Formats: sequence, C-alpha cells, structure tokens
Amino acid sequence: MAPCTMTSRPIKTRFAPSPTGLLHLGNIRTALFNFLLARQAQGLFLLRLEDTDAMRGHEKYARAMELDLRWLGLDWDEGPEIGGRHGPYAQSERGPLYKEYFSSLESRGLAYPCFCSEHELAISRKTALAAGRPPRYTGKCRALSAPDVQARFARGEPATLRFRVDEGKTIEFEDKVRGPQIFRTDDIGDYVIRRSDGTPAFFFCNAIDDAIMGVTLVVRGEDHLTNTPRQIMLLQALGLPLPEYAHIALVVGADGAPLSKRTGSKSVQELREGGFLPLAVSNYLARLGHTYDASAFMDLETLAENFNLSRLGRAPARYDESQLVYWQKEAIKHTSNEELWVWMNSKAILSSYVSSFVPKGKELLFVKVIRDNITTPEDAFIWAGNLFAESHKYDRDAKSAIDKAGSDFFKKALECFNNDTATFHSYVKMLEIVTNKKGKSLYMPLRAALSGEVNELISQSGRVYEWNHGPQLEAIWELLGVDLIKRRLSEAKTTTK
Repeated sequence: MAPCTMTSRPIKTRFAPSPTGLLHLGNIRTALFNFLLARQAQGLFLLRLEDTDAMRGHEKYARAMELDLRWLGLDWDEGPEIGGRHGPYAQSERGPLYKEYFSSLESRGLAYPCFCSEHELAISRKTALAAGRPPRYTGKCRALSAPDVQARFARGEPATLRFRVDEGKTIEFEDKVRGPQIFRTDDIGDYVIRRSDGTPAFFFCNAIDDAIMGVTLVVRGEDHLTNTPRQIMLLQALGLPLPEYAHIALVVGADGAPLSKRTGSKSVQELREGGFLPLAVSNYLARLGHTYDASAFMDLETLAENFNLSRLGRAPARYDESQLVYWQKEAIKHTSNEELWVWMNSKAILSSYVSSFVPKGKELLFVKVIRDNITTPEDAFIWAGNLFAESHKYDRDAKSAIDKAGSDFFKKALECFNNDTATFHSYVKMLEIVTNKKGKSLYMPLRAALSGEVNELISQSGRVYEWNHGPQLEAIWELLGVDLIKRRLSEAKTTTK
C-alpha cells in the first residue's frame, strides 16, 4: 500500500478523551499540545467525547473535564456546548452513523462476522506466541458461507465483526514525531471493528469521527501507534480522508513507570483546588517532552507561537513535581497583586480565608510583602495568621531564637520606641547600639517575634520546596505598623524562658 498523505487543508486538531474519570496530567498534556498546534496555525481545536452506550452515567466526568479545559484556557472551537456542523460530539450519540459504515464494509465483503469465543481466541494467541509468531487472528471464520453464517445467527450465537485485511501488504506513513513507519498486514491480521454486543471498537469510531469531522492532524500518545495502520486501512476502504499522525512520548513517574496516582500524578481538579495557577500548569506541561529556545515564562499565545512538533522528544517524558512548583512560582511573579489577592481567597482553609486575618486597607500591601514567599493559597493563609492573628504562635526554631535572645533584648527593643524612630533603618540602628548586637543575632529574634517564622515555609503537602527565610523585615515592619509591632515584641518578651 502506498504511503498515506494528506491534501493541503487548514489544520484542525482534536482532543478526544473517554470521560471515565478525572483528567490527569498525561491527558491534559495531550489536550494542550493539540490546542497549541491549532492556535499556532490559526486553525481549529475540536473537543469530542469518546464515550459509548456502555459508559452511560459518566456525564459528571464529562462536565468535570470541560471545567478543567476552560480553567486552563484551552477553549475549543467545535464540540460540546459550542456545537458545530459535525455534531453530535459524543460517541454514544453517533451510533446510526457507525452502522452505515459497518453496512458498507459488509456489503462489499470487506468485513465478516466472527463467531470465535474468547476462550478459542486466547488459546490461539498463546499458541502463536509459543511458536514465536505475532498473536494475530487465524482467519477461522473468514471463509464461512452465507448459509453457515445465517444458521449460526439463527441459533443465537454471538458474533463480532472483523475487518478483512489484505495479505502480503505494507502500511506506510510518516509520523510527525517518530518518523517513517512501516507495518506488515500479515502481522496485523483481521481485526474486530464491532464487538459482539453491537458496540463499535474504539479505533473504528475514533477513525471515522476524525475523518468525518475534518481532523487533519491527530496528536496522541505513542500507545496508540499500533492502532494507526488499522485506522488507515479502514479509512482507505471507506474512501474517507486520512489525517496526519503524531505520536507523542508518554509521561512517566520518577520510577520510569507510566504516570499514575501511585507515582505522584494529580488530577487537574486536584491541582486547581490545591491552588496551582493555570499558566503554571501550562508552562510546565508545554515543556514536558518538548523544548523551547527560551526558558522564560509565557502566556498561552506565546507558548503556541513557539511550539513545534520537531522539538518533541521520542523518549518518555519524566514528571518532576519540583519543576511544576518552579513554574508555579514563576506564574505568581507574573500575576498582579489584585489577581493574587482574589486567588488567595478562592479556597477556604480551616473554614476561613486569608481575608479573615488581613486588616482592611492592607490587602494589597500584604500581597506585595509575601508574594515571593508563597506557592499556594495555604502558604498565604499561614503568613496571614503568623502576621495578624491575635493569638500569636511561633514555630520551634522561632521560639528557640526568641529564648536565645532573652527578655532583656525585647525589653530594649520596646524601649527604642520611646525615641524618635520614624523608619525601620533608624530603629534598627538604635537597637544595634543599645543591645550591642548585629547581623543574625539582631535580625533573627526580631523576625521570630514579628512573623513567628525563621526557617523554611512548609506547604500543605508537607514537602519543603526550598529554604525560605520569609519577607524582608523592612517590608514586615511597614505592613504591621507600630502598634502591632509593639504587641509582638511584648509577647516575645513575656514568653522567653
């Protein structure tokens, strides 16, 4: 068979998930790649639900998936809610269309019923593997006569429908990531396109829908690579247009195994509820198995402009949570104080919000002071409590620093306010003189008293992302104000051993 080629058509990509659970990073990465390629070429991005009648009841996952995509800014141009001229966009609603193509193949002798049981097929596969042959179908039902077929149906025997594969041929195509691909039809054999319960096989309706909906580029995981020659044969037999194919490397965990919840994968919903920003996720995933010339933080438009299939690696892409956190910090840097304030208060923590601690009028100043020291809204909540809670608490290291400084240090720190100390620097200069302390011995107890922290800030997940000594003391000084600073110093004085 000649290599398949695609006529020049406007680019149209698609994301076609099965709504059987929440979207995880591997799924959403595929969606992102398809979205970026469509936007780069000013083409179309299609969303399609690969459900079946047997999967009814999973509408909640379809809605959750749509919410995830919209949160990330991956708006589709055609599909559920949006509509389009190729609908419906759920596989379970396209049964009559598939039946037409089944009938077309059967009427031309390109498909035939197979009555082999699962037990027979399993024995056949084992025999082939033991002999060192590909576990292809033997063709047992290929030559059944029409009367034999009718008689078996009359007895109520269940049957699948198999596509009749020409022997001694090759299927060739140019994969946009993996290069030239050649498959021998003798290694494939006749394959099932309709199950015995009447539902179409995944790769049958998948291929039909891609062709009918005008998809020009199919970007999907490399685990679908062996489906491609089967789909090419189907589309050629039905006279339908062929898309181009790009099979991307899978995402693996630290142990090299496919990414899963066991290996640290989170669902998009979990990331959203955990406070990750959409562009943090997009900047990380766009680089997971793909390289950019620039390492700068980018918006979706810039990510799309610089995305290129030729920069996709063939080796498995290794998930690294620390890199996701890095891009989260970059996203925070590129988000305005006003937007961060809304983000900090978008998730209830311990039945409260950051706004329950921060005094009115100091919201944006609070964000400005702590923005370089947070990764999630939980971190902001901790800082808000440390700085403004009435019942002030210290971590272990802060308490140790306060005890080491001693009550006399804090007594003198309070007395310094009796002088004209208009600025932080003038106050510190005076405190150096009266306590005869400098550097760490001066600043550490002050930080401990005012913020309750001296060491790293721990995220809610319990992992230390980096050493973090908190906001600058001068910024804390400005945020708290003299009255609250005096109360903090007084509390520290009374708690020293």
